[in-house]
Amino acid sequence: MLIIDSKDCENIDKALKKYKKKFEKAKILIQLRERQSFTKPSVRRRGEVLKAVYKQQVANGTVEK
Repeated sequence: MLIIDSKDCENIDKALKKYKKKFEKAKILIQLRERQSFTKPSVRRRGEVLKAVYKQQVANGTVEK
């Protein structure tokens, strides 16, 4: 749960802006999307390996972005 400390004289817009920044940094939305469906560890690892291979190919110049 996110808690925002706001002063009595602080504008509601500033408090909302603080909340949004804290929400982004906590990566809550990403966690919720990951929990919607189960991904097998082998499938997750395979995706990480393919991403790493692609990044390596881009770094070498064999594949264009």
